[in-house]
Order: sequence, then C-alpha cells, then structure tokens
Amino acid sequence: MGQDEIERNMGVQPLDAIMTTHGLGNHDLVAASTEPMTHKAVQRARKGRRLTKHMKQRMADALNRAVKLRDSESGQAWGVKDLFTY
Repeated sequence: MGQDEIERNMGVQPLDAIMTTHGLGNHDLVAASTEPMTHKAVQRARKGRRLTKHMKQRMADALNRAVKLRDSESGQAWGVKDLFTY
C-alpha cells in the first residue's frame, strides 16, 4: 500500500456492539431511517468500512430511532463519535 492510499477497513465498530446489545439487525436500522439507507451500507458500517460524514450521521439517527421504537423507555442517544472509532 502506497503512502497516498487511505486505510478503508477500520475493524468492527462500536455500532455493531450497540446493535447487538439492543437486539437490532441491519433491517431495523434501514426501516427506522428517514433517509435512503441500504442493508449493505449498515453492514459496511458495522464492519468498519470507511463511510462519509453524512452516512455516519444517518446511521446515528437511524440507530437512535430504532432503539426508541424497540424500547420507548430508553433515554440514551448516541452520536457519531459514540458509534465509530474513525
């Protein structure tokens, strides 16, 4: 790999653990998203494939909606920095 290449695979992200803890699958985020999102994009986010800032924000918004739909008592809200290590 040359000096100019960007590392794209960042390893499993905290998003994956949060989704697992709350019993959420990729489809739950896709269904909860108000903006276009694919199952493949969620899978890439969980595995640590580098995403744009805008897509990371979409993931955070969808996760917060999905958790609220699953557990209306949950007051937790995650931001992009909580879900991704890059």
